[in-house]
Amino acid sequence: MEDNQRKLHAIMIPYPLQGHVNPCVHLATKLASNGFTVTFVNTEAIHHKISTSHPHSAGDDLFAEARQSGLDIRYMTVSDGFPVEFDRQLNLDQFRETFLRVFPILVDELVGKMVRISDPPINCLIADTFHVWSSHIADKYNLVNVSFSTQPALVFTLYYHLDLLRSNGHFDSINGNRKDIIDYIPGVKAIKQTDLMSHLQDTDTSTLLHQIIFRAFENVKRTDFIISNTVQELECETILALQQKQPTFAVGPILPSNFSNNIVATSLLSESNCSQWLNNKPRESVLYVSFGSLANVTKSNIVEIAHGLLLSRVNFVWVLRHNIVSDEESYCLPIGFEDEIKHRGLIVPWCSQIAVISHSSIGGFLTHCGWNSILESIWCTVPLLCFPVMTDQLTIRKLVVDDWRIGINLSEQKSINRKEVAEKINHLMSAKSGDELREEIKKVKRTLENAMKIDGSSQKNVNQFIKAIKHKIDENS
Repeated sequence: MEDNQRKLHAIMIPYPLQGHVNPCVHLATKLASNGFTVTFVNTEAIHHKISTSHPHSAGDDLFAEARQSGLDIRYMTVSDGFPVEFDRQLNLDQFRETFLRVFPILVDELVGKMVRISDPPINCLIADTFHVWSSHIADKYNLVNVSFSTQPALVFTLYYHLDLLRSNGHFDSINGNRKDIIDYIPGVKAIKQTDLMSHLQDTDTSTLLHQIIFRAFENVKRTDFIISNTVQELECETILALQQKQPTFAVGPILPSNFSNNIVATSLLSESNCSQWLNNKPRESVLYVSFGSLANVTKSNIVEIAHGLLLSRVNFVWVLRHNIVSDEESYCLPIGFEDEIKHRGLIVPWCSQIAVISHSSIGGFLTHCGWNSILESIWCTVPLLCFPVMTDQLTIRKLVVDDWRIGINLSEQKSINRKEVAEKINHLMSAKSGDELREEIKKVKRTLENAMKIDGSSQKNVNQFIKAIKHKIDENS
């Protein structure tokens, strides 16, 4: 009975966006593989999307197959305050308001119930960094409080040091934000103001989204531990500086345990199978084009990308979602575009990105620079053509292009033109420059591989995190 009382049982709650759910699922399987019992909680809306997208595999329990593999992962859902059919994207402010005010109450009720009935007892709460309520709930139920950052340490530490950015006039300044180099953030040598996350370049910081960010990072500073989906050696100085503030563990890259065949369904959209088309293309001859699930790509830029693909003459797979272009997406593409590219281009509304970029025919990736996409591309040694649009993508581009030199910029401007698009695509896909980038990516991949070994930094950090959790539980007893 005493052993059961001390068994690690974490309730884990991701932020309800695709880019946050994916790494949280993979973290759950990683921790379960290291002896944790995990109760994973999705919102009802996210569960509905996944179940609809995977009707033959998801069912009511996304982790059923994981349990068959011996992992102790339970699955639950909680309301986010709206019925599943409510369109959150079209009513974003209304959703954010409810998510900020009502969702914490619903989570509190669920956690309270789980604390009373769970066996083994829940003793740890792992919540996405952007949740604002975790410290209140962890304190209320005497749980170890863990913040999970799904972003690189550079992004995390910039949000963490909002007070320094504000006091130095680089953020939220009544006189307009300064544009000079930022060189005073602990663990960050220097960064341009234009490489800050888009929310930190805004002049209007009164929005609901900004309030969520402010409250989330006030909350983070009250947590017991921070775990980050990055690698110690990739962001060493930044991680070390954060460790001076709070116990921080770099445990990345958090990827599916079976990289090309994930046992847990995570996609919020139905996936097209591109493998047959890719099988008929030469090695490293295909450009993969995707801007993620929430990328804010303008219609004019979609048009220029389409023309650029025509001019470049390369083979490509383009993930072109209806909600990016609209339900009348054909009018946004050049006349005759699909006829002209039918032998060398494939357009799909969604696909398994890992399945595509791990295919031998893929030679480059035109990306918005989402962190999951970057880690997956490094793992598959696919060179990157970067076109960040919003949020942390601008900062991640700096890591990719300036620091690690594993990708190139599509444009320094928010608006692009077709000639520039074609030139950059051809540069990326050419044998000489593509091979140079690929050699750099192989070096970074070796860093990831070494970190994941039994004696690697990430696995050591997982072990240290587990020891720290157990010690904290004993303190709380």
